Amino acid sequence: MKFIAASLLLSSAAAFNAFAPKKAAKVAAPTYNVEDLPGILAPVGFFDPLGFAAKADEATLKRYREAEITHGRVAMLASVGFLVGEKVEGSSFLFDASIKGPAISHLAQVPGEFWALLAIMIGAAEQYRAEFGWVDPSEVPVDQPGLLKSDYTPGDIGFDPLGLKPTDPEEYKIMATKELQHGRLAMLAAAGFMAQELVDGKGIIEHFA
Repeated sequence: MKFIAASLLLSSAAAFNAFAPKKAAKVAAPTYNVEDLPGILAPVGFFDPLGFAAKADEATLKRYREAEITHGRVAMLASVGFLVGEKVEGSSFLFDASIKGPAISHLAQVPGEFWALLAIMIGAAEQYRAEFGWVDPSEVPVDQPGLLKSDYTPGDIGFDPLGLKPTDPEEYKIMATKELQHGRLAMLAAAGFMAQELVDGKGIIEHFA
């Protein structure tokens, strides 16, 4: 829990480019042929058993991908936070080392001030993301709510302080695929962690003891 809190605060603050030593390299927004999108790997290929992509236009597909990337990133933080938060419980300097038990119970144990700070930081990060990638609501047609900017690549908010983002489109696609696959695995892992702790009330680390 303590690791999740610190990670959320750092990642939220990092959303502001003032912390980035240089601007991220610009990669052209992908053409939305679903068969060419990052995240498609053999032997499964393009996996869409319910046919969401077939029913969606380009703007909708971009929103789907934005949602998938964002949820994947949160899940990666959460998965690591589950394990680290439970491992260091009782020995961390955060909250006087008073947070204990399974990770799903940690949030209920933190003081109210933490919630206010967390809400402010997440709100600021989300506002930045919305202004960076979304068309101003006043300029969006009524039948296209949540419209993303035409030159916006889902997930790319311009934050790359270490300059890791490739400028070559093919290399960028490979890196984006890696992030998507890790995010997908993390979403399954985080859901599994929560389900397991709800079932038996034990922390994930306890199951390996």
